[in-house]
Amino acid sequence: MNNYDVKQEVTDKYSLRGRVFHKLREDILSGRYEEFEELKEVAIGEEMGVSRTPVREAFRQLELEGLIQIIPNKGAYVTGITEKDVKDIYMIRSLLEGLCARWATEHITDEQMDEMEENVYLAKFHAEKGHLEQLAELDNRFHEIMYEACNSKILEHQLKDFHQYVLRVRKKTLSSKGRGPKSNAEHENIMLAIKAKDADLAEQLANKHIINAYENMVKNGLHEAYLRNNEETK
Repeated sequence: MNNYDVKQEVTDKYSLRGRVFHKLREDILSGRYEEFEELKEVAIGEEMGVSRTPVREAFRQLELEGLIQIIPNKGAYVTGITEKDVKDIYMIRSLLEGLCARWATEHITDEQMDEMEENVYLAKFHAEKGHLEQLAELDNRFHEIMYEACNSKILEHQLKDFHQYVLRVRKKTLSSKGRGPKSNAEHENIMLAIKAKDADLAEQLANKHIINAYENMVKNGLHEAYLRNNEETK
């Protein structure tokens, strides 16, 4: 086996593990698996058409993220997302989003700035029309533009992970009364601060934006509904 074959084998191995990991994480976060439910290597391997090895590797990564617990000689069990986890994610994310906005003021390209401005404009239109699905998509994309504009692969990766963890509950917050237009107004202020190269203001506004989203979620009991849905949905 030459060096190319070895590299290809390693790439395929981790690509396979990554596919299994992301699918399992999505299933856990969406509520397909209940808290304390056992994840069985053989059954998951058969379902995904892979051997037990990438499933076992995915389990170890899921355990590092706190989504499952591996008990020696017993098995792997879902721990899921608790109410405290949701709060922690939002509090940590608020700080990271602030840092991201600060760095975006230094590194955003003209193309990214144009897309951010267009995003805010389109979101206003869909908010006025009550198009919640489009509004949610534009909301997601606004944050992605900012993540890409910060010019840090590490920070972008961390924020996209946090973003994924609370994707379902975020969609619910945008559909709650008045939150969609307020969220977009906050996006517009963040965008204007970034455009003006005011890093301090951009950081402050982005930080507050995530805090506002969490407070709205708690006010409307949406975090409890999210957790309850995870418990009730298989």
